[in-house]
Amino acid sequence: MHYVLHAPQGDTYADLLFTMIERRGKRPPVTYTTFQARDLGTDTASIFQNAVRDAYERFQPKALLVGASCTAELIQDDPAGLAEALNLPCPVVPLELPSYQRKENWGASETFYRIVRQLVDKDIKPAAREGRRPSVNLLGPCALGFRHRDDVAEVCKLLGTLGIDVNCVAPLGAAPDDIRTLGRADFNIVLYPEIGTEAARWLEQVLGQASIRTVPIGVAATQEFIEEVSALAGVDPSSALADANSRLPWWSRSVDSTYLTGKRVFIFGDATHAIAAARIAHEELGFEICGLHLEMNRRLGELNGKRHRLGKRQRFLAGTCSTLQGGFVEGRQGLGRQTRLDQYPFDKRPIIVIAAQRGIAVGGEHFEHA
Repeated sequence: MHYVLHAPQGDTYADLLFTMIERRGKRPPVTYTTFQARDLGTDTASIFQNAVRDAYERFQPKALLVGASCTAELIQDDPAGLAEALNLPCPVVPLELPSYQRKENWGASETFYRIVRQLVDKDIKPAAREGRRPSVNLLGPCALGFRHRDDVAEVCKLLGTLGIDVNCVAPLGAAPDDIRTLGRADFNIVLYPEIGTEAARWLEQVLGQASIRTVPIGVAATQEFIEEVSALAGVDPSSALADANSRLPWWSRSVDSTYLTGKRVFIFGDATHAIAAARIAHEELGFEICGLHLEMNRRLGELNGKRHRLGKRQRFLAGTCSTLQGGFVEGRQGLGRQTRLDQYPFDKRPIIVIAAQRGIAVGGEHFEHA
């Protein structure tokens, strides 16, 4: 897979992300057009087409991604149409990502969904179950995700204990041929719903693959995960459920944990890890969750569906987005506009759920976007 990014000088940030943040030992498979200001008076479309043609001839990718950076969007060169006009002998996946309207996780989810939709071979089906172990796809892990590689390694060990094989981990480390054969698995495990949900939903609709969206972070969630996976795979979960390697239950009952019981915490993080941390903090460590900040609202449905009680008398309700700015909660109903949390009665403070996009909820009270 190779990505041709229509971008001016200064927007070539993929190298920085992968070499400085991920610490990859080589450059990412990205080609930039790097047009300059003087090129704006000429034909930037031909610059893009030349870059696409040169990238294919040099790297011979099995699939090609094409798109534009936030700055290049403004000149509206239509990378999708320009790449299609070249009639390259490989699949071309066009990315139309509104950089000024959406966040990074949405872009990752949309990119993965478009790759899956275009590359998956719909004729590939799972083999007969007799005489073989069940197999699954792990959807959602990505190169720049927080500890995604560690999570994948642990989940693979857990699945191995259950006698389940991993057909593909995507998008992390997946080649076009791996994406093409996603239909070979019996079902999907969505480890990071903010990235893998849309692709998993499409696979369920087109290939009939069921999906598991319980993320095995924390003792209770891991037990639920094992039971759901075992039910779909038709295997005995007793060996995995009897594994006593986790030290968290012992620590939660120890004297050390009593110093933290009842402490009020506010949790920040990406959607998957923040929600998992909130559940662990409340159900397993005895914290009181006074707030939860999500980078994406992709997982609100799960919170509403399972009614996770992360604090006294609170539950997650559907509503619109509220925002936290400098310690203030903006909203009309309940707290009023620009009301500080520390000025709200202690025993009536709601759980504040904050997201980067509209469509998230506030536990205990509805808030309208100010």
